[in-house]
Amino acid sequence: MSGLGSRIRLSERRQAQLTRLMEVSLVGLFFIGVERGSTGIMVNTGVSLLVARIPSILENDLELPMDPRITLWITSAAFLHALGTVGIPGQSAKFYSEIPWWDHMTHALSASVVAAAGYATVRAIDEHSEDVYLPSKFIAVIILLFVLAFGVLWELLEFALGIMGDSLGSTSVLTQYGVYDTLWDLVYNTIGGILVALWGGIYLTDLADAIGQRFLSSDDS
Repeated sequence: MSGLGSRIRLSERRQAQLTRLMEVSLVGLFFIGVERGSTGIMVNTGVSLLVARIPSILENDLELPMDPRITLWITSAAFLHALGTVGIPGQSAKFYSEIPWWDHMTHALSASVVAAAGYATVRAIDEHSEDVYLPSKFIAVIILLFVLAFGVLWELLEFALGIMGDSLGSTSVLTQYGVYDTLWDLVYNTIGGILVALWGGIYLTDLADAIGQRFLSSDDS
């Protein structure tokens, strides 16, 4: 098997098993939040579980082909984010606050997923629309700008929720660690976007093709 699967020596069956294991673990992490009475954990794990289900929705409801590598990629980003908000079950320490590089890793991984969604959509429009032509280098620029814009909006959301939590005397769903942390978040968002801009075509071509075909069939109907 070529590509990422062969590099990490995982068969499609093993990748699917890992994906399913992380989805089940997300359910467990959600109930840890329920047991702790933590709104932050419940919201973060709940949203992560919904994100992890997106590939199945795209494949089953929209009939888009989802490579097991892409599904594992998306699920890993969702799972690692949720795990960071929980930490080790039975312990109060959270990975986001105790492991310095955890936040960087999850931001880069999550940004790469956002970039992948943008890349597949833009590539589909470029390939299947007669009215649109985008040079490959320009597509890379669009993806980077898309990721940076999404990252800025996310940081503003963190600030807003933090201010709201302080004013209401409650714990914020998303934790904001200050301006310095925000700058590093944007740096690692950019790294995730660059990786997809450089190598997105290797893994996302089939998905972009399928999206384009659906656009064409919608236009013809």
